[in-house]
Amino acid sequence: MTVIQSVDWAVLAPAVIPAAAAVAVLLADLFVPPARKPLLGRLVGAALALAALSLLPLRDGDRATFCQQELCAYGADRFALIVQLLVLGGALLTALLSLPELSRDDGGRLPAGEFWFLLLASASGAALLPAARDLATLVIALEVTTLPAYALVALRRDGAGGEAAVKFFLSSVTATAVGLLGIGFVYATSGSLFFTAIADGPLDPDPRLDTLAQAGVVLTLVAFAFKAAAVPFHFWVPETYAGAPVPVAAYLSVVGKTAGLAGLALVTARAFPGHGDLWGPALAVLAGLTMTAGNAAALRADPRAPHGAVRLLAWSSVGQAGYLLVPLAAAGYADGPGDVSAAVGTTVAYALMYGAVNLGAFAVAAHVERQRQAHRIEDYRGLYARQPLAALAMAFFLLCLAGLPPGVIGLFAKLAVFESAVGAGLGVLAVVMAVNVAVALVYYLRWTALLFRGAGEAAAERVPLPLGGAIGLAAGIALVLSGAPQLVLTFASGTLL
Repeated sequence: MTVIQSVDWAVLAPAVIPAAAAVAVLLADLFVPPARKPLLGRLVGAALALAALSLLPLRDGDRATFCQQELCAYGADRFALIVQLLVLGGALLTALLSLPELSRDDGGRLPAGEFWFLLLASASGAALLPAARDLATLVIALEVTTLPAYALVALRRDGAGGEAAVKFFLSSVTATAVGLLGIGFVYATSGSLFFTAIADGPLDPDPRLDTLAQAGVVLTLVAFAFKAAAVPFHFWVPETYAGAPVPVAAYLSVVGKTAGLAGLALVTARAFPGHGDLWGPALAVLAGLTMTAGNAAALRADPRAPHGAVRLLAWSSVGQAGYLLVPLAAAGYADGPGDVSAAVGTTVAYALMYGAVNLGAFAVAAHVERQRQAHRIEDYRGLYARQPLAALAMAFFLLCLAGLPPGVIGLFAKLAVFESAVGAGLGVLAVVMAVNVAVALVYYLRWTALLFRGAGEAAAERVPLPLGGAIGLAAGIALVLSGAPQLVLTFASGTLL
């Protein structure tokens, strides 16, 4: 029997536009003279902005494509659109803070054509992932997001990037292989790869397959836990971030992490809702271990170590991943679909705050790294005396991550996560989170205080316009959200799934 599938290009536009632009940039790079290479960056920014604008026609409805009868492989619902907005916005900010990196004259310049192609290709996969409605599409989107990232990490030919990429690659392919094994088990027990069919269960369930199904659920979660940098799949993070160009580390910390969390939300809440008693406790343990390991390592960061600033941000992102996992764990204890949706909404709300703030912190770090090649935490001493605006922006981003005023959005986001744990009866996890938030205050405030200590040195290099734009945009978003946190926190009570 021949099955004819209709294609809704408007639904596919957020993922197709970056993919088409990636091919266009790669071809254009062959013919554009070196003096005109900056035009490629403008094309990339325009493509990502257009992809974000393509979400507007989809905001009012739940549309799908690639459907067979009532089963669809791709859907544009509220959850998909919000996550797509986050990843495309994160990629656009990454593009802005990458422009100075591509014009360096100190031997560290990156090849423009290859860099923009890989960034757009990865962003296309990240935009595809939250709209996936079957496991095959989900895995393909995950790998399209990740495979270009290996090359992005290794693109700077200085030795450290290659080593970081190899560690990233070996860890990732191992996690992906385990996840594919789990998907095979799930298909063997359910007979389908579509989320709705898996959730409904086989027509003739065989109790002898229960163990295989549970093993499939656990193994499938491994691939996405790796992308989210959850313990014990987090060891690649500090080495990869330190060895990669700073814009690439920023991209991985936000867009890569968001892709992993979106995948976790889809497989748990959509595909495996009947196994909440299995993945709920597993995610709760992962959340507690992840935030503890990340914050403990960040607390011990050496302020004089080379690349210590990026390593601290890397460990901080691991700790933040633990907070992001808490509402997903709470979804496993939910009483109904409404509570599951609210829990996923809390994760999305926190991810929106984290994405803007963390990209802003990496943007300031990219500027400091241009002046201080060692890029130690100690290099930030007296930054306020040299560059007051950059120091104030960095202080604001760190306070948002810590959850302290004036970073009000960070405080409210943490309270929403804490409330989801308490509401689900995860009292122990709530206590672990409270302790970790207190521990994180130490290294966030220590870094913030360092910005205002010491006398100013020689006049610092001016912030390049694209980099300043990235810092200003991230700070503006964080300021607006701190003044009106309900703009994000309404997602915590909305219907996302």
